[in-house]
Amino acid sequence: MPPDDNTHPETQTLEVRPGVAPGTVRSDDGEVLQVPNDWALLPPGDAGLTRRVKASGPTWTVREKRGRKVFSRGVWAHKARIDGARRALEVERADPAYAKRQAAAKRRREAEHARYVAEFESEVRAFLGFDPRYADVEEELAKRVAAHATPVGSGTVARTKRIAVDERARAAVMAWLRHQTTDYDHRHIAREKGRRREVRKELAKASRALLRRYRSGEERDEGCPLQRALARPAGSAVATVVPTGQVARSRKTSDAELTRSAQRTPRQAPARRPAIARTEPRARVSAAPKARWQGAPPSPRRPAPGRSGRFGTIARLKPAAAADRDATPGEADDDEGRSSSS
Repeated sequence: MPPDDNTHPETQTLEVRPGVAPGTVRSDDGEVLQVPNDWALLPPGDAGLTRRVKASGPTWTVREKRGRKVFSRGVWAHKARIDGARRALEVERADPAYAKRQAAAKRRREAEHARYVAEFESEVRAFLGFDPRYADVEEELAKRVAAHATPVGSGTVARTKRIAVDERARAAVMAWLRHQTTDYDHRHIAREKGRRREVRKELAKASRALLRRYRSGEERDEGCPLQRALARPAGSAVATVVPTGQVARSRKTSDAELTRSAQRTPRQAPARRPAIARTEPRARVSAAPKARWQGAPPSPRRPAPGRSGRFGTIARLKPAAAADRDATPGEADDDEGRSSSS
């Protein structure tokens, strides 16, 4: 098929999955495609180079899904186009003007992020709507939620663009309360379809009831879970009582625990015993077999009577009475005659 045919995979920009064999990929419909010999795989990591290669012609973007996450495994493209884009980008990055543009773009992104954090925190406070007597609690909780949910690359609901900002703020508050005021991180949830969603709904009811008490201005209890969560340092784990014999597993670790772990000295390996210096060479061990008992010469094995040995067959020995009894009458007379004549 001619290479300029639009139906040929080499002339199309596709999103594929890793293949079962090296040099192969799988399309969305399961078809195994052979990577052309003059193509090369551009590994992920350089966004600028990847954009240039994709803009220069047909490419195959390899994506692999693991659970609910999708990972990029690189881009297949013509090797000459990849090399040309890499050389052009190296020349551009060597120009001092490029560094200035990058610094300006970084400042612009930081300013946009700061504005988004302020907007998100404002939406969180609007959703909380605590009584004026708990204004300090509302402010502290909004800062904690915004600091946890807004960092770039965090993967939280606050970074999505699929829903409005107010919905993101509400979902982020409920998620923070679920992890910080309940035993969700330590609870054993059966791996059944829909079971985790049911647990989240149950915990969301408790979180909404907790927010209603602060919105109505009720007196807070001494063991209020929200007060305990805000009393802990930011980013610390939930203090949960764990039954004996079980190990608590948390998705977060406090700074104090990290400090203690860094200061803990590693276990020292036991010192090896020094080798003994020999002043005399070792005695040469003879290749002869050792005796069964120390000092006793090895005894040769004698064959059993009636069996073939080294010197022929060994006859079984019989007593004299048995020999006379077995002999014939003629043989007995001959023996008596010989004895009388002698």
